[in-house]
Amino acid sequence: MARVKLVLEYDGTNYVGWQIQQNGPSVQGRLQLALQKLVGEPVTVVGAGRTDSGVHATGMVVAFDSPRSLPTKAYWMGLNSLLPEDIAVVRADEVRGDFDPRRWAHGKRYRYRVSNRRSRSPHRRNTHWEIFHPVQVATMAEAARALVGKHDFQAFRASDCQAATSNRELKRVEVIGATGDEIQFVVEGTAFLKHMVRNIVGSLIEVGKGKRPPSWVQEVLEGRDRTKAGATAPPHGLSLEEVFYGDGPRTGETDDD
Repeated sequence: MARVKLVLEYDGTNYVGWQIQQNGPSVQGRLQLALQKLVGEPVTVVGAGRTDSGVHATGMVVAFDSPRSLPTKAYWMGLNSLLPEDIAVVRADEVRGDFDPRRWAHGKRYRYRVSNRRSRSPHRRNTHWEIFHPVQVATMAEAARALVGKHDFQAFRASDCQAATSNRELKRVEVIGATGDEIQFVVEGTAFLKHMVRNIVGSLIEVGKGKRPPSWVQEVLEGRDRTKAGATAPPHGLSLEEVFYGDGPRTGETDDD
């Protein structure tokens, strides 16, 4: 029995998230259904993390044990012929039998997109948070620097986050004025807390709008009080862009995202 690793892209608009749930269709559920049709029996797929309802991915990594011996090209082409148009396999590889996409992940990169044009955009409604307000990229970038490094991110975790500790390390928090009416937030770290990226973006937008000074983000971080931070940014602006791996399992915190 071979273990197969897939890299997926998906538009999360029509799904309750990655993980199978009772209240609607999930990306995991659609993938497992397509795999069952391809290999002829039920297959359980393990993902690198849990994306919420409406969150997208260009680099979700998953793995499963295949009961059939097929060339990796067959998984890539076969699954893409069976999956709905909003889910695609972009790569398939056979990997070690003990590979675990969640426990072996050494880091992830997320990208959050904000549209601040004066009128709404039908083309951005499912991929951007539309705020209809000018924001200052420079002040947000200044505030974001306080978040890089090892910190206690208690103030930026969801109230129902189940992680044992809120200590995390962010390698990169970058604010990019991609175009005149689009801002992108790139957040890269070793592990994440539930809603952590969206809570960070919501707080940085408060700074960008001029409602708070750049120093406020560091005060919130050090205060460790979720109620003092900004509102949670909506899910549809967020995309899991890449999962990073080493040669074996990672030690330390795992995601609760």
